[in-house]
Amino acid sequence: MRSLPPIQNRTMARVRLENIKRKFNNVTAIEDISFDIPDGEFWVLVGPSGCGKSTILRTIAGLETATSGRLYIGDELINDVPARQRDVAMVFQNYALYPHMTVAENIAFGLRMRKVDPKMIKERVVAVARSLSLEHLLERKPKQLSGGQQQRVALGRAIARQPQVFLLDEPLSNLDAQLRDDTRAELKELHQNLGVTTIYVTHDQVEAMTLADKIVVLERGRIQQIGEPQTIYAKPANRMVATFLGSPPMNIFPARYVGEGFDVNGQTILASAKMKEKLHLREGQGFDLGIRPEHIYIINEPQRTQRTQREELAELVVDVKVVEPLGRETLIRAALPGSGVMVNVQAGADVHPHPGDRLLLELDLSKLFVFDTATGDRLYP
Repeated sequence: MRSLPPIQNRTMARVRLENIKRKFNNVTAIEDISFDIPDGEFWVLVGPSGCGKSTILRTIAGLETATSGRLYIGDELINDVPARQRDVAMVFQNYALYPHMTVAENIAFGLRMRKVDPKMIKERVVAVARSLSLEHLLERKPKQLSGGQQQRVALGRAIARQPQVFLLDEPLSNLDAQLRDDTRAELKELHQNLGVTTIYVTHDQVEAMTLADKIVVLERGRIQQIGEPQTIYAKPANRMVATFLGSPPMNIFPARYVGEGFDVNGQTILASAKMKEKLHLREGQGFDLGIRPEHIYIINEPQRTQRTQREELAELVVDVKVVEPLGRETLIRAALPGSGVMVNVQAGADVHPHPGDRLLLELDLSKLFVFDTATGDRLYP
């Protein structure tokens, strides 16, 4: 991807939401949404379907009206500013190209609507098309383009306008896996070149982790956590965040504190001194224990001999249910014997157990999480 000329005379585009709420009749779609995006940063709103992320984006764009709260772009309160005057550009999941227009006409559309000088429009279209490798397609209609090319045209139309803010609503979800990966990398490079404040909505946690300066994790219309991708992955605020970010997801074991450790379906995971001190453990207390698949090891796995002996370890017996070879690694889906509690394990590519095999696992207790069973809040570490 070639660099675009820098946007001229661009104003600061900090985006700030204060206690935004949106109700549809008696249904609250989003509530108490507050965050502050510095100028030029790339933020991703992520969460399961129906969590409110697209409603937030549409409210910023002016396509929805906030029921309450304040919304700012720069220092301007824009709650009552019409969508067409907000100086934001939105890219939709379905591209929303005009089928009767050529690529060049689609890219130029927003500029023409703003009555920009025709010579400037032509120069801008050529520059945008060149940056997105679309210059050889300028005379084609959308039906003559692939899905990836159509998506680049939709991005080009947004870029050509030189908006203060880009809003992208699941723009890659209609692309096949390889093209999605390629386009994701192009998007990241494009943002580095342009430096425009960008808010991106997705349900794909891989997109969120790879693209974002900051991630906003949402569930049921409320913010669960805001932070840098690696921070959220390493220190999730609650069980929902822990299980949503990560592929395969974090393993969760219902457990009860008994004696000196946690009883997990008849097997014991000892509690460390730090755990006991922080959690004030009492006999019979219920918890949810969490550990990511990459921190679980099969005892006869070759990599075991390469690990340090200082790690705190616990053992669990599991029965193999499904084995998924992935080339560079093997994903094993197992279950604690006599229960429906599933365990995901990432093993080396040379590990090939069979369904029905019984495996002995080691858990790295320094990577163990403890969550409140009722609220889901992280209690440890």
